[in-house]
Amino acid sequence: MNTETDSDKGRDPGDARPSEDYAGFDALPAVEKAGLEQSADAPRFDGDVSALPDRACWALQNLLTRRYVSGDRQPQLWAWVLEYQDALRVRLSELDLRLRIVDEVEVAYVEQAGYDSRWGRKILKRETIHTYDAILALHLAKHARASRDEHVIITREEIHELFAGVTNTIDRDLALFDKRIGRAIDKLEEIEFLRKHRDDPDTFTVSPVISAVMTASVITDLQRQFEQFVGSGDVPPDPAGRESAAGRDEDHDGIDDEGDDW
Repeated sequence: MNTETDSDKGRDPGDARPSEDYAGFDALPAVEKAGLEQSADAPRFDGDVSALPDRACWALQNLLTRRYVSGDRQPQLWAWVLEYQDALRVRLSELDLRLRIVDEVEVAYVEQAGYDSRWGRKILKRETIHTYDAILALHLAKHARASRDEHVIITREEIHELFAGVTNTIDRDLALFDKRIGRAIDKLEEIEFLRKHRDDPDTFTVSPVISAVMTASVITDLQRQFEQFVGSGDVPPDPAGRESAAGRDEDHDGIDDEGDDW
């Protein structure tokens, strides 16, 4: 049955007009995308007077509460740190803190700026390092720098072998020696220098953050102290510790580490 009307005659078939039933759709307001994040200009809470966008605030909060922000582990936070780094440096400087960004390993962290003032207060807590923690960190940092692999794998047995030069001159009690190494492994897991494999608790990945925090000057300083430590056969005095936003105040025996913070 032909239902063509006079008005339809001569019309190009490809020039079909929408039905009048849908003609009003163009006049409808645009629909917001589902799940959009809160506007950067919207207050996050009652009384919010922040001058920074939400994402910059969240990046700042994480820099102050984490030991570091990693592009590998926290890609979204890492992106925000890079995007707002200039504003973050200003905010951190107000607290006598420096922002360190190591692009090569995609790691960002803060460190305490040191200067003399009766009014200044240290925001970061002191991260105290055992003697064996420092020795293990030193060897792992050198191992990571020498390796060309992105992820360095090391076993518990290989970690014990790193201390072979120590046991001959210092630790005669092998049980106590093994216990100290075990505590060092636990400490480096805690500060996220080592990551234990889920399927094998005796295998670890050396975190790339160790290359960012253990700078060449820190390695040189610790190497010198390690050689003095091994040569003397004595346990050195208590350390002053390292600064960390998420650190804890503890008293341990350790290498004197008044060098760079890590």
